Amino acid sequence: MVLDTAKGIEAQTLKLFNVCRSRNLPVLTFFNKFDRPGRDPLELLDEVEQQIGLRATPATWPVGQPGDFRGTIDRRTGLFTKYTRTARGAAEAPEEIIDAERAAAEEGDAWKVALDSCSLLDAIEANVDLPSFLAGKSTPVFVGSALTNFGVRALLDAVAELAPPPIPRFDLAENERALESPFSGFVFKIQANMDPNHRDRLAFARVCSGHFERGMDVECTRSGRAVGTKYVTTAFGNDRETIEEAFPGDIIGLVNAGDLRIGDTIYAGKKVEFPGVPRFAPEVFASARPLDRSKIKQFRKGIEQLDQEGVVQVLRDLDFGDTEPVLAAVGVLQFEVFAYRLSSEFSAPTEIISSPYQAMRITDKASADRLRQIGGIRILYRSDNEMVALFENKYRLQRLEKDEPELTLKLVFDGQPDS
Repeated sequence: MVLDTAKGIEAQTLKLFNVCRSRNLPVLTFFNKFDRPGRDPLELLDEVEQQIGLRATPATWPVGQPGDFRGTIDRRTGLFTKYTRTARGAAEAPEEIIDAERAAAEEGDAWKVALDSCSLLDAIEANVDLPSFLAGKSTPVFVGSALTNFGVRALLDAVAELAPPPIPRFDLAENERALESPFSGFVFKIQANMDPNHRDRLAFARVCSGHFERGMDVECTRSGRAVGTKYVTTAFGNDRETIEEAFPGDIIGLVNAGDLRIGDTIYAGKKVEFPGVPRFAPEVFASARPLDRSKIKQFRKGIEQLDQEGVVQVLRDLDFGDTEPVLAAVGVLQFEVFAYRLSSEFSAPTEIISSPYQAMRITDKASADRLRQIGGIRILYRSDNEMVALFENKYRLQRLEKDEPELTLKLVFDGQPDS
């Protein structure tokens, strides 16, 4: 859970946390942008406990205030990691580790204030506790600046040290798929054009059970089709490496597995299907229009690909097709990413036009016939052929739900698994 030091807990943070809570996932917290002006860290700790309901247990603590960041204290060792600004994260920030005596001499009052805060944390026993963390009752807290890569190493080390090992996963019927069962995996991400030289498409899957071997026979539960496993890689940044085998907890990248979608289950042996990934109810809407009509083919290919990746939800009017689809997203930044990738990866410059819609609900044909008679409502379709209704006015939606409860107006996922 990454918190902006200046903004604290935001609406999208709460949504993501609720997904973690529903999946019983332990949470590590990172106070980000500490190199910029922001709020007092003790105040942020209190906000985490009050709004999230987790006991905040700092593993590292800042020396200096937001905007005057000197580095961090490791509360377990008492050592000081000195902060050195880099050129906007172009390289890993130097992390010089200094003993307490030298830190006191160099940092002066900032060091003393940090020690006083650590003493307060010791007094209230706000210490990292593994059983409490794994039980979802506390969250270890780390401090740093992701842009300059400072403090990130400590967070990643904590993931390796504290994160739980793979556990059996439950399928849609709530039956447990034991780790030693035949191979199964869950597709959680799809990314195209990671290598501009090859224009390929990677489907990332987490191994849930069994022993994966490159070239083995694997099927997709949703489609019933075979999945090619001849070209399988691990990917870290721009680096790729072919892998021969993988085990529960490992991430594999299936190259050019064009039939796979986010949320798919792949398996060998006994058939299995896991619950899908959580999806959030969209809050902002816009339409997309190609700036160059001669690029309509590239535009259509791009929106199909980015819809599959989950960059945005693409909604279509069957009467107009893909000429000007409506985009649905949680935040405006998704639209910016969508337009940038259409232009840079598919050579289809796109205009994003704000739409007046305020809410979206899943509906059915019978209800849609009634909704079409009411102004300010538009009926569209998602790529999975689910029918949705867009409302220009939330109050009209609320009135309809009250006056005509027989209408199908289902909340769109709202962070629940899409299955």
